[in-house]
Amino acid sequence: MEKELRLINVNKKYKLSNKETFQALYDINVEFEKGELISIVGESGSGKSTLMNLIGGLDSDYTGQIIVGNEDLSKLQEKELDKYRKNRVGFVFQSFNLISHLSILDNVTLALTLSNVGEKEKIAKATEILKRVGLESQLKKKPNQLSGGQKQRVAIARALINDPEIIIADEPTGALDSGTSMQILEILKEIADSGKLVIMVTHSEKVASISSRVVEISDGRIIADKTNENYKRNDSETAEEESEDAITKNENPYEISYTTNQKKSTVEKKKKKSSKDKQNLSICSAIRLSLHNMWASRVKNFLMSFGVAIGIGSLILMMCFSSGITDYINDTMKSYSDPTIVTISRKKTENSNFMESLAFNPFSNDEISTLKTNINNYLSEKGYDFAVDDSNMSYGMQMMTAFSKAKVAYNPNVDSFDKKAIDYMNDNYFKDNEIPYQSIIYMYTTPPYYTDKNIIDGKMSTSTNGVMFSKGILDLFEDKKLLNEDGTNRKIDICFTFTDSENHETPILFDSLDLTATVDTSVMSGYLVMYIDYDYLGTLFHDYSPAVGNAFAPNVLYIKTPSEKITKAINSYLASTQKYSGSIEEQLANMFMGMSNIIGTSLIVISCISLLVSAMMILVVLYMSVTERTKEIGVMKSIGARRKDIKRIFTSESFLIGVLSGILGILFNLVLTIIVWITLNHTIGLAPISYRWWYFAVAMVVSIVISILSGLYPASKAAKLDPVESLRRE
Repeated sequence: MEKELRLINVNKKYKLSNKETFQALYDINVEFEKGELISIVGESGSGKSTLMNLIGGLDSDYTGQIIVGNEDLSKLQEKELDKYRKNRVGFVFQSFNLISHLSILDNVTLALTLSNVGEKEKIAKATEILKRVGLESQLKKKPNQLSGGQKQRVAIARALINDPEIIIADEPTGALDSGTSMQILEILKEIADSGKLVIMVTHSEKVASISSRVVEISDGRIIADKTNENYKRNDSETAEEESEDAITKNENPYEISYTTNQKKSTVEKKKKKSSKDKQNLSICSAIRLSLHNMWASRVKNFLMSFGVAIGIGSLILMMCFSSGITDYINDTMKSYSDPTIVTISRKKTENSNFMESLAFNPFSNDEISTLKTNINNYLSEKGYDFAVDDSNMSYGMQMMTAFSKAKVAYNPNVDSFDKKAIDYMNDNYFKDNEIPYQSIIYMYTTPPYYTDKNIIDGKMSTSTNGVMFSKGILDLFEDKKLLNEDGTNRKIDICFTFTDSENHETPILFDSLDLTATVDTSVMSGYLVMYIDYDYLGTLFHDYSPAVGNAFAPNVLYIKTPSEKITKAINSYLASTQKYSGSIEEQLANMFMGMSNIIGTSLIVISCISLLVSAMMILVVLYMSVTERTKEIGVMKSIGARRKDIKRIFTSESFLIGVLSGILGILFNLVLTIIVWITLNHTIGLAPISYRWWYFAVAMVVSIVISILSGLYPASKAAKLDPVESLRRE
């Protein structure tokens, strides 16, 4: 017979915790032939299992030589040993070591899955071999639905699926009753009779008695090697002849073709083929295995994914809030802004706050003239046929009219209205339902870009004493109507107090103003703002303070352009000077947008912290999963799974958790958004939430990336597990 396995001077030592060593095997020299049914017997701790682990390629830390065919295992690298276990050796374990959440069919085809064999080929081959062990009707069942004998036959089928040369059976009947044990032994005997080398580790004399050869080991040494003279290849002479004839013809009853109709020549070609794809677990196969694993622990995985989904959903909502506020402000500005009008005001200085920047800070005639020249030069350089002049430039004022540092000269001659001002401050001048003195009112001249869209009702009056309120001021009145019952404009008296540089207060009374309109811009409507004609404002200043009135100058300039393109060009020039800004509305809008960005960023950071916690949760759960599935990992390594394959399976699980978390996060966000939208509309009448389709894509990517990164360490931990130690785990 042909020598299948040779062990030459094999020694094995284990390192103990105290840096000492324990020698488990001493100078093992033994040879085995094809077609032998070997029983290795001995007491517990004699070295039987250690010897089997070395022969099976599970342990490579030894001295000496183990030669299978013409290949020396001691010279093989880790990847080559993985290939050896996958293709040349099959394991049958005492405790069956079937993967509980996989079907019988999937358990048997697992080795083929690791070899990236096609689905149809796997099923055909597994079905054929399960039929030969009498389990063709049990394909879809789970291991817990089978008897002990049936489980062991499944384990045998799994060991045979890749047509190995050597079958290693570790106490194959140890967990079975006597009747079932004989059935299993008969199958193993038939496998040996077909020409394969079958090595059994056993304590049972009965098992040893049916073997063709018994090797006894004690204290790491072979003390006996006997041939069983009573061994018969088959129960009948006819069967013996058939078996011998089959061996002569190289026809193995347990050699299963990759397809049932395949010719032998094709099989031999496939055996010789060692392409990379046949040795790698494909990504699709890894995902399918991961889906089985996740379904087995679906409650745990769902709860973990939902925890991540809360962070993902919150992240989407925060992004929607940020974009919603931005869109709301931009849409509001567009609703009343004339794209052909340029608004010019001063930027606040480094040492001034926003409120101070609103104070009276006029443009001088020289500055206006210089600004015109510079703008015109810029437009000319850019090739625009437009020039700023008095025909297309108008003036305006904007100031905080209470507690401001407006540069208004102190006028001691206020006897004519001083009593009214004092009464006003005592809340006696105005009616009880009108504006209280404590309110800070911003006074602007009527901007040229206001249109009918901005007017609640009524029209802006062309009269010199017309005044327009923001909606915020009108809301302070019990009677919010603009017109009296007779259809005439309501008359409004307004008293302001200006403070000069020496903190002298000057009250100014505007009486009998025509309330002609109310402006409703989302940016400014809630503020207390009054708009008055520029020329009339200058007249009022002159009346109450001639010195100031004579020097009255604008702090806002308006330029009417023929096109939006020219407007953008002028704004581009103004931005380059870093000296001027736009209207107060634009400044407020930018302020609100900045505040919203800060708030949005803060909320996004909080969501990211939540995602970080979720990532830690995924890491912990997957690490625990590795611990729980240690034996499963050992089984997979025993049938040839590489480190890369194990890592790919666990990484696929992380990926699927990320996908599930992303989907749940999107669904959670939609529900959360509806709740928030209803709540905000009910409480404040506004829900600035705006979606972008790519928010969902970003959320999905974030979820997957977080999950994969969290799973890298557990996957690496699983891949590095020692197969021998893993198989010992109960």
